[in-house]
Amino acid sequence: MARPASDEEEKPLDPAVENVRRKLVRFVAINLGLLFIALMAVVGALVYKSVTVTPPADSAAGIEVPSPEGVIEGQIPVPSGARIVSQSLSGNRISLSLELPDGSRAVHVYDMTSKRIVGRFAIVQE
Repeated sequence: MARPASDEEEKPLDPAVENVRRKLVRFVAINLGLLFIALMAVVGALVYKSVTVTPPADSAAGIEVPSPEGVIEGQIPVPSGARIVSQSLSGNRISLSLELPDGSRAVHVYDMTSKRIVGRFAIVQE
């Protein structure tokens, strides 16, 4: 949009109005500078995070590769006469809740990577 041609020039603003305009321009410049700094901080954090991210560890890391049939095989030693009440699997560890021949209960934790029992816990009532 073109300005209409006029012979008269713009009149200078009143000193009070000019003072308010300068304060407003300074306020806008400071806020834009702060916004730019905050934006650069966010971009910097994103770049840092993307550069330093390590790939998540595979939950099955350390477990033997299954045989061609796709089955991992092994043996878990359980006391003779014991009955498995329940089991729970977490990563490469399996927890077996056992009912022992004397009627007591125990929990055995077996590590499939090292193929050994890593914990035996007797369940007792106090």
